[in-house]
This record gives sequence, structure tokens and C-alpha cells, in this order.
Amino acid sequence: MNVTAAEVTAAVRAGGTGPRIGAFFDFDGTLVQGYTANSFYSDRIRHGEAGPLELARIIVAAVDGTLLGGDPQAIGRVGFASLRGRTVDEVAGVGERLFVERIAGTMRPEARDLVRAHLRMGHTVVIASSATCMQIAPVARDLGIAHVVCTELEEADGVLTGRSTTGMLWGEPKARAVRAFARDHGIDLEHSYGYANGPEDIAFLGSVGRPYALNPHPTLRRAAGEFGWPVLTLREPRSPGLRAYLGTVGGLLGVNAGLATGVGWGLLTGDRRLGVNAGIGLSADLALALAGVKLDVVGAENLEKGRPAVFIANHQSTLDVLVLGALLRHDFTAVAKKEARLDPRMAVIGAVLDPAWIDRSDLAKAKQSLDGAARRLRGGTSILVLPEGTRMPTPTLGRFKKGAFHLARQAGVPIVPIVLRNTGELAWRRSLVVNPGTVEVAVLEPIPTGDWTAADLDERIAEVRRRFADALENWPQEVNAR
Repeated sequence: MNVTAAEVTAAVRAGGTGPRIGAFFDFDGTLVQGYTANSFYSDRIRHGEAGPLELARIIVAAVDGTLLGGDPQAIGRVGFASLRGRTVDEVAGVGERLFVERIAGTMRPEARDLVRAHLRMGHTVVIASSATCMQIAPVARDLGIAHVVCTELEEADGVLTGRSTTGMLWGEPKARAVRAFARDHGIDLEHSYGYANGPEDIAFLGSVGRPYALNPHPTLRRAAGEFGWPVLTLREPRSPGLRAYLGTVGGLLGVNAGLATGVGWGLLTGDRRLGVNAGIGLSADLALALAGVKLDVVGAENLEKGRPAVFIANHQSTLDVLVLGALLRHDFTAVAKKEARLDPRMAVIGAVLDPAWIDRSDLAKAKQSLDGAARRLRGGTSILVLPEGTRMPTPTLGRFKKGAFHLARQAGVPIVPIVLRNTGELAWRRSLVVNPGTVEVAVLEPIPTGDWTAADLDERIAEVRRRFADALENWPQEVNAR
């Protein structure tokens, strides 16, 4: 039986609640596309840390343990040995770096929604995997998963010994570890869920009452048919094709054509502001249309309430700039970090918008820039700020910096939150290519700042961030844009 992500999510929400129900997720091939070990070995090769002999051993062990039916633990022993002498902190740091650089872009968006549904029902959500903690921990944290059952590495005084304390949790050992976790945490496996993709996880899936073969290997698909397990196919992270590359080039041309037209119009009419407003809207509309990107906006009426205002948005992608330009359209500029002036993609946009550049390394200069932005707000120009300060590798919110909130309070104008749900799916943070698709946006009600004080600013910022988090959390349902 084939089921969709929406059907499974709906079934989870209609089912039981509480921590006695477990939701056990495999990692590689389930929560993320492919195998994270490939990213780690590619990184070691790039840095000259893995020699030909080690690579040969890995290949032989992998072929023997999978295709030839040999010892699946052998590949683990070779991998563990390669980490001998490295500190736990060093290895964890590599995992964090590779999460940002590579692994975050392989996370399945619908798997994130499914995890969120289980968490909202109060289930005990667990990642169960043969991978190690250094591979899993950043993904678990990003998804809000507190429990991990995985292959544990042996350490002595913070240094890895090159051995494992658990052995590689592959096949039946993983199933035993899941059952042991359930006993220790009072979980009712008969009413619990399991999600996995590989044939080695047949025993694991057989341990729970609600198993799902997720994007399954052919052998697991056959087993699912025999046992009557549902087959769940989640969409993969976007991979750019010819349409995406052509659309991206068209989008860049559209930006320049639109801005040039606006500047020309301003020169002809002698009204620079009129030309800038025309150019921003035209360039964003052209670029998005040529890239094949549509906008699905809830709460669009809030864009015009209470202007001038400080507009704030979460930041996932280079696509955010075009989306926000299409939304705001007129009489606004932005606050941007000084380093962005060196980005060639910002050259034309920066010249037209004339942003308030912030030097974050110099507190006095940063304050002067914010004072100038406050004067522009009082003069009727709205300000756009991305309070996370940098593009986030996933939709999970980063910490909000205080600048936007100081600015709104100083100028006495409202804050208008713009929540971007999935720009990172169409253009991942490290990619310059935009895939066609629909961006989902929620513009929340303006938030007055007239009664804000310096003493309660941290509390106010936390509340605004909670509004963003709530909107992202409740998106599968109707988002309340009030």
C-alpha cells in the first residue's frame, strides 16, 4: 500500500498522544538523502587525511558487507580505526561544519514535517541509526529530536581509541538497541512508529506496530509487500536541472533589466524615488517569473499597514532578496552587513536601494548607521532587516540580533514580521541556482513598538521570534496571519 506524506502526517495527528508512543526514524536515506559517511570521507580525502590503503579497505569492506553478504561490521571497524587519536571535540566540530556545508542541503523537507507532527503529539521521537553521533547530532538538534540510538565510539580522556563500545548498529543489533531503548523509557512499541529505507532495517521495522518503508530499497519494498507495511515516498531535496540553470540566468537578466528601466525612468522624470520604486517591483517580478518562482502569500494586506515600518524576515537563501523585493516593492531600503558590499550580486541592488551598511566590528560606527536608518524611517522610508544576520542552513530559526528592534523602538514605528517557509528548498543557502516552484509566505500583523522600553527589549524580541516559530510550526494547517 502506497501512502503520501500528507496522509501519514494526518494519521499521526489523529492518533494517540504522549511519550509512551515512540517515533523511531532511521537516519541515512530516511531523514537525509544518501549517506552522510560519503561527506565525511570526501572531506578527509580533500584534506589529505585518507590514504589509498584506507580507501581500498573501505571499498572492500563495503562490497563484502552489502553485496556479497559478508560481515557488515567490517566497514565500521575500518571507519572507527581511522579516527584513532582524534579528540571528541575535533570530530564533533567536523560534523558541525559538514552539516552546514553539505548535509543540511540533503534533509528531506517532508521528513521535517513528519518529525514535527510527532513532536506536537508529545511522542518520544528517536533517531535510530548505524551512523555515529558526530554525523547525527547536528541534524537531531536542528529537528528538535532529543533522543539518539546510534553507533557509539570509545574514548579515553576525550580522545577516540579507534573502537566502538556498541559495535555498528546495523541490522538485528539496531533492532535490539531500539527494543532496549523502548524498555528503558517505558515506550509501547506496539503503538509506536518506525521509518526506514534499507533492507538491513527489516528487523527494526518489525519491532514496531506502525512501520513505514520510506523511499525504500527494492528489497525492503518487497518485504513491505509481504508484511503489509505501507510504503511512504517523500520528495527529495531539489537538484537543479536545465530549467533551473536557464531560469537563474533569466532571473539575473530580469533583475538588471528591471533596475535599469527604473533608473532610466527616474532620470527621465527627474524623480529618483519614483524610478527606484518602479525598478524594484519590475526587477523582482521579472526575475521571479523568468526563474519560474511563484508566491503564495497569506496576510498580504499587512504589507501596507502602518508604513513606514521595520520589516523583518527569516533568512534561508539568496532567493529571499527577490521574494522580499516583490513583496515590499516601494519606499523601502535595507540594513545590511558591510561585508555584503563586496558581493558582486549586491552591486546593482546596493546602488539602487542605498542600504544602511552596518560595520559589525565597530560598535560606534554601527550605532551611527542605525541612527541614520532611524532618520530615514521618520522620513517615510521603511527598513528591511534580516535579524538572524546570515543565511541559515535549514528552516530552523537562528538567534535574532537586536538591531532591528532597537531601530523600530528608536523611530517609534511598528515591526512587521515576514515569514518565509521554503525559499531554502528552491535555492539552498550555498547554491547560486534557483529551482522553479512556489514560495510560501506569511505576513503577520504589524507589532506596535510605542510602549517598548530598553528594559523589556529582550522579552519583546523573544516574543517576536516565537511568532515566527509558531507560524513555521503550524504551516501544514491554515496559518493565522493576524
